[in-house]
Amino acid sequence: MPKPLFQPRLHAGLAVLGAAAVLAACSKPAPPEEPIRAVKVLTVGADSLNASYEFAGEVRPRVESRLGFRVAGKIVRRQAELGQRVKAGQVLAQLDAQDYKLAADAARAQVAAAQTNRDLAAADFKRFAALKDQNFISGAELERRETTLKAAQAQLEQAQAQLAAQGNQAGYATLVADVSGVVTAIEAEPGQVVTAGTPVVRIAQDGPRDVVFSVPEDKVAAIRPGSEVDVRVWAASQTLVGKVREIAASADPVTRTFPVKVSLDGKDAPALGATVYVAPRALAHAGVQVIKLPTSALRQEGQGTAVWVFDPATRTVRSQAVEIATADGNQAVVAAGLQPGMQVVAAGVHVLQPGQKVTVYQEKVPAAPASPAQAATKNVAPAMQPAAAATPAK
Repeated sequence: MPKPLFQPRLHAGLAVLGAAAVLAACSKPAPPEEPIRAVKVLTVGADSLNASYEFAGEVRPRVESRLGFRVAGKIVRRQAELGQRVKAGQVLAQLDAQDYKLAADAARAQVAAAQTNRDLAAADFKRFAALKDQNFISGAELERRETTLKAAQAQLEQAQAQLAAQGNQAGYATLVADVSGVVTAIEAEPGQVVTAGTPVVRIAQDGPRDVVFSVPEDKVAAIRPGSEVDVRVWAASQTLVGKVREIAASADPVTRTFPVKVSLDGKDAPALGATVYVAPRALAHAGVQVIKLPTSALRQEGQGTAVWVFDPATRTVRSQAVEIATADGNQAVVAAGLQPGMQVVAAGVHVLQPGQKVTVYQEKVPAAPASPAQAATKNVAPAMQPAAAATPAK
């Protein structure tokens, strides 16, 4: 029986279909298209800058003295207490003055001995002077007696000076306040042995107060002595006006900032150590026209800052580097990189790519509520259809 002719053709067709299936399985699928994202954009425009720099400071006394004993000794009593208000001449602390009293007694005894020697030398000189008048002795002998009298007088004066010095030493064992003020620190306690000059009590003198704060290097050049500053007290709703009194000549080696002192009137000045906020008027920028952007529009690009600029013609975004000058509340002040009229992406900047197509997000406006007439029309039931005519009987 002869073989059918369509079998070879059938096998060839199957082979072609298999090869096509293998090629289709080996080929890579086409990448999915980048989705078109909806972004919020804002138009760049000039805005007024109302920023002012404010620094934290502390109220300190204009003059603060660290008082100590002028002699060494052991502290036996301390009358001053921390925070106590003292007056000039008030006793603050005392040393054990027994040794100084004994030294003063010894000096007093030396004065008595020197005075006795002087009196004896004076009597001898008077007697020898009478003998010289009678030519019983020579002039040289009288001169020796006169020299002895002068030496005794000098020794007496020396002993008297030593007695006065020892008396002062005994008086230095009592520490008194030089001026009126407030005790701000206690640096030694009873029972402690201190050397001469060791600080024992610290007193803040009454009078004007200073506000001390620190300014960074890039801002100190704008502040001048005599310029006004606004001082806001943290613990009270009180704002004072002070003047810059002193600016440090060199920066602090640790913080690299310049300490600044502002003078305040002693009558209205806050308490010592109070926390205040200082706003130099020389650093205020009220009314200056600048470009401001929300922080959500900024992104990090390498070592700098950039934003996405929207091109309405191609409906794509491109990266634009910007330079940030400072901050004004929750907005960043742009110093360079943008011009008024540009459109910048305001949100979702971290999911975009250069050249990506986007659409401008439009907020949905809620539909206006239906009028009462329309609502009444909807509530009315449809009219009844007329009944169909009866079919005539045949």
